[in-house]
Parts: sequence; C-alpha cells; structure tokens
Amino acid sequence: MRLDPRTPVLVGGGQVSEHDGGIEPVDLIAEAARAAAAEAGSHRLLESLDTVWLSRILSWPYRDPGLLVAERIGAVPRHTGYSGTAGSVPQVLLARAAEDIAAGRRDAVLVGGAESWRTLMKLRAQGRTPDWTVQPENIAPAENLVPDVPMGAEAEKRIGFTRPAHIYPLFDDALRLRLGRTRAMHRDALGELWSRFSSVAAGNPHAWSHEALSARQITTPSPDNRMIASPYTKRMNSNNMVDQAAVLLMCSVEKATALGIGRDRWVFPHASVEGHDTYAIAERPALDRCHAMRLGGQRALELSGVGLDDVAHVDLYSCFPSAVQIAARELGLPLDDPARPLTVTGGLPFAGGPWCNYSAHAVASLATRLRDAPGTYGLVTANSGYLTKQAIGIYSTEPPTGGFRRDDVQDEIDRVPTVRALDSYAGPASAEASTVVYARSGAPERVFLAARTPGGARVLAVSEDKADIDALESCDDGSMAVDVAADGTFHVSGAAARA
Repeated sequence: MRLDPRTPVLVGGGQVSEHDGGIEPVDLIAEAARAAAAEAGSHRLLESLDTVWLSRILSWPYRDPGLLVAERIGAVPRHTGYSGTAGSVPQVLLARAAEDIAAGRRDAVLVGGAESWRTLMKLRAQGRTPDWTVQPENIAPAENLVPDVPMGAEAEKRIGFTRPAHIYPLFDDALRLRLGRTRAMHRDALGELWSRFSSVAAGNPHAWSHEALSARQITTPSPDNRMIASPYTKRMNSNNMVDQAAVLLMCSVEKATALGIGRDRWVFPHASVEGHDTYAIAERPALDRCHAMRLGGQRALELSGVGLDDVAHVDLYSCFPSAVQIAARELGLPLDDPARPLTVTGGLPFAGGPWCNYSAHAVASLATRLRDAPGTYGLVTANSGYLTKQAIGIYSTEPPTGGFRRDDVQDEIDRVPTVRALDSYAGPASAEASTVVYARSGAPERVFLAARTPGGARVLAVSEDKADIDALESCDDGSMAVDVAADGTFHVSGAAARA
C-alpha cells in the first residue's frame, strides 16, 4: 500500500516517573521528550518540531510552558499551545495534530504534559514555595487550544457536591442498584476489578506503583487506605500525588522518512471521536450511563472500519471504578477478559493520575503494545469532568484506509432525552442513589443523595444527620422515601429513621 506522504504517524512516546522529586514540570516534559525521540530513533526529530502543545499543568502557573520545553530540547516551534483543565485533552490534541499534519498545516508535533504535584504538596506542607521557572509578563500566554470542561451546575454547588471523589461513587451506587447487588457484593466486585488493574501496573515499567494488590487490600479500610466516599477507599481513587510526564511525537510519513525513522516505529491514528453528555449531572437520563461513550465508541470503530472484536488492546480512562464499568458497558467490553484487560498502564490509581495528562501515558503505552504486536488495533478513551466529555481514539501499526478521520457525535447525544433537574425543591421524593462521605478520621460525616420527585424530576440533596447516614448505609435495595427541604437538605422519611 502506497502511503500519502501527509499521513500522520505517531513515532515516539516517552514517559517519566520521578520518585525522588524536586524537578519542575517543564523539565520533566523535556526528559520525556528526549525519551520519546529515543524511542523513535531520531534525536533530530526534536529540533525539527514545528509545534509544541501541552496539557494544562496544575502544579505551576506557566504562561507558555511550550516555549520553555522547546528551549530545553533545542526546538524552535512555529506554534505553541496550551489546554484548559480537562482529562480528555491528550487525545483531543493528538486528533487535532493528526488532522493538521494530514492537511499540510504541520509536519512534526509534540503533545504532552507533566505534573510535579507530589513535590508541590510536600513543599507546601513545609511552608515552602518551589523555586521553579517564572516566565516574565511580557511572555504572552499560550493559545488555549481546548477549553475547560464546565463543572459545578447550580444543583451541585448549592449542596457542596462538586468533588469528583464524591460524584463518581454516586454513579457506582446507581450501577450497584441496576445490577441488583448488595453493598457487600458490589464492594467485592470492585475490589476484583481494581486488583486486575493493579496487576497490570505491576508489570508496567513506567507505572508509579508496582505493587499488585489483592481485592481485599483494595477494599478494606486501613490507616493508609481510609474510606473516602462509599463504596470507595483511597486506593479506588485516582492518585494525583505523583511527579510524572508523558510526551508523544507525531509527524508526517514524509518527515519520518526524511529523518530516517524506521517503519517499525510508526503507529497510525485511525480515528478520533468526541462528544459530551450533559454538563449538569442531575440532567443525565441515568446516572450509570454515558451516551457520549456509547455513541462515540460506535462512531470511532465505524470510521476505522473495524469491529470491537478486532481491538486487541484497550485503555479505559480509570479515575474511579464507575468510569471503567460504565465505559465498558457502553462499548460492549467484558470487565474480566484475561486476554484483553481494560488498561495498558494499570490505571490512574496505580500507574499514576497526573491530572490532565494521564491519557498521554495511555497512548504511549498503547503504542508500545501495538509495535510489539504488529497489525493489531488499540482503543483509548479519555474522559473529562464527571464522566462528561469523551475523546476516543483508535490506533494500529497498519495504515488507515482512506486516511485519518476525526468526528464528533454531539448532534446524536443531544437527541437523547434528558431528565428535568430541580435546583430547588421541597417535598417527598424517592432515593435513586447515594454516597456517604467520610472524614479523615474514618467517621461518616454526610451523605449525598440523588432522588426523584413524584413528577419524575431529579433533585440532589445532602444530610449530615447520623440517622439519615445510617439508614442509607444499611439499605441494600435503594428503596427509601425521603423528604427534601428547599435548602437542599433531606431526611429519610419515617419516625424509625429519626430514632
């Protein structure tokens, strides 16, 4: 097959996990870029870069970090860009780079990011500020290539229900109830799922943690594994306390050939699809569904001309167990297929969750898997918000028939009926899903609730009352009548609950 010289190819992926700490994010990115160039087999690629695009860095306020990275690796790019805060960014930037390369607008692009969050938190605990690069104010802020994903609708903000670590557990309770599981049954299933992820991380040389954990080690509360929000312990949460970087290098076939990059290094992006569910979680048709994933996954496979059975390697965005379970269901993937694990890295809790840049690690690891098994296909999902925005990519060492294709499925998602969400409501309601939030001491401190009114609308509410917490914690089937107040609080109905 004769390739169009403008065909985009991913030629190198570099990853860094810095356990000794102290290195600022742009230096970590530069180190990852050199590793990516080494994987490509061409250090000349770095000086040939015409574009440097980075995911948002939360651990330091750079104005244009792409300029700093370029200086460190000897590149003189025509364009640098930065993103807003969103976990889907790496896949979105890769898709945009592939599109631009195919159109002749760019020849060689670096996509990457880093966090030195672990170092930052240690220094803050000591009352110190990092001595990292501060760009002068005459440096213009880099172009924002991808906006922030909106988070915090009024119904969520008014009751303080704004943390992913509290919202994703609510989704998991909705999943549990749909599956008809008791809390104990569901906890055990989550432990087995996450144990499989930790086993993948144990074999990943770039993972933050290499300890394979048992299901019981993951689900059992302990001093170093406290409860965060039911049913999640700390080990079920994304681990952002890392110093990590990942860089992906993409260029045209023409540029790869000119630089002497071997054909065995080439990984072809086939398709990338984006879309988002409603920004307000109370408007979602169901709390255990993601229509952006379902429709986006179908479209990505269709554009690639392959079926799900043709995909040998998968990485589902794994900030929390509910994100993996919902994505797997929407895509039609089994949760426990030993021949096709749902992660190639080990996931955000074990391989590391460096805020917006995790999916760059996923694509780098996927590319290695594909090079080791030429002719196979891989799928990556990247997630923003509260299971809100999805970017889904298909890759292979085989070139795509008809070239790289990018699409969005927003029109289709917008046709899915939504639920009427009430910012304020007073009256009776039926519990739909709940999660109990725990203090650092391990004591339950409040319970968040999604409930349906007699008219079918959804309301979000909160209670700090011990009787309400105990009642919902002990209820396995979810059938609970509640009384919601106009201020967003609720109480479980009935005198018995008040005793």
